[in-house]
Amino acid sequence: MPPRGTIIEAKDFAQRHGAWIAARLGRLPKAAPFLPGTLVPLRGVPHKIVHRAGERGTVWTETRDSGEKILCVAGGIEHTERRVLDFLKREARRDLQKASDAYAEQLGVKVKRLSIRDQSSRWGSCTSAGSLSFSWRLILAPPFVLDYLAAHEVAHLIEMNHSARFWKVCGKICGSVERAKKWLDTCGNDLHRYGVED
Repeated sequence: MPPRGTIIEAKDFAQRHGAWIAARLGRLPKAAPFLPGTLVPLRGVPHKIVHRAGERGTVWTETRDSGEKILCVAGGIEHTERRVLDFLKREARRDLQKASDAYAEQLGVKVKRLSIRDQSSRWGSCTSAGSLSFSWRLILAPPFVLDYLAAHEVAHLIEMNHSARFWKVCGKICGSVERAKKWLDTCGNDLHRYGVED
C-alpha cells in the first residue's frame, strides 16, 4: 500500500485485482523449512537435510557415494531446525570474517567488529566506527557472492557512500562485482525462503 493510501483503497484494489495478486503470490518461491528432506544450498551447492538420531554431535556435511551432498543433523528431531540455523550462522561468520579480514588487509584498514544477523532488506552494512554486519543467508549463495559482499562492506571503510570512488575501491579488491550483483538481482530474493515455514 502506498504511504498515503487508505485501508479502503487497499481493499478496493485487492477486490478488483484479486486474480493478479493470486498469480503473483503463486510465483513466489515456496518456503523451505530446515527439516529432514529439505534441500538447502550451502555455498550455492544443494545439500539435503538428513536426521541422524543415533549419532553424537550437532551438524556436519557428507558426500554420499552417489555424489549427493547431505547436511547431517544429530540429536532429537525437535532440535533439527535450530541446529541447522546455528550451523549456517557459524559457517557464515567464519567465511565472512575470513573474506573481510583479507580485503581489509589489502586496503590497509581494520574491521573492528563483525556481526551476523537476518536482515530482510540488506545483505550487509558498515558503520563509520568500522563495524560490519551481514545476513547469515549469504552462506546459501555461491562463494563469489559472499566474497563480493565482504569486499563491498570493507570498501565502505574507505568510502562511506556509493560514489564512483567507492566502486573503484570495491572493483580493485574484488573481480566479481558485476557477476555477484547480477546473481543477487536474479536469485537473491530466493535465499529468504530458507528456514521459513508456510
